Amino acid sequence: MADKPAKPKRRVVKNPETFRERAIKAVEASEQPKRNNRVRQAVGRFSGPVFRPIGRGLRTIFGLKPVRMLGRVVFPRYFRNSWAELRLVTWPNWRESRQLTFAVLVFAVVFGAAIAGVDWGLDKVFKQLLLK
Repeated sequence: MADKPAKPKRRVVKNPETFRERAIKAVEASEQPKRNNRVRQAVGRFSGPVFRPIGRGLRTIFGLKPVRMLGRVVFPRYFRNSWAELRLVTWPNWRESRQLTFAVLVFAVVFGAAIAGVDWGLDKVFKQLLLK
């Protein structure tokens, strides 16, 4: 008897994600604050070499608790809470910023034209009424 060629084994394919599952994952991902803030990284890159040695020196001289207490005196609770809130903000990317800026400019031009038209019309009406 001749050997039959072996049948290829079937692969088990995981069910692909449905649209709803992908949407739920996207919403969950967007609710988490993003940690890669470019501005914060850039400021840290420039200010780090200046302030890091100062902080290390103060820690060795005074310990950590007096420095924290000094920070609480110098920076009131309002500023600390504001900074914490700013860290939670999800900032738009460059493309979204351009689109939103363009939308604001178009709206401003259209609204300005509408106000100018109403002003011109009311000017004509009042000149006709008052000057006759």
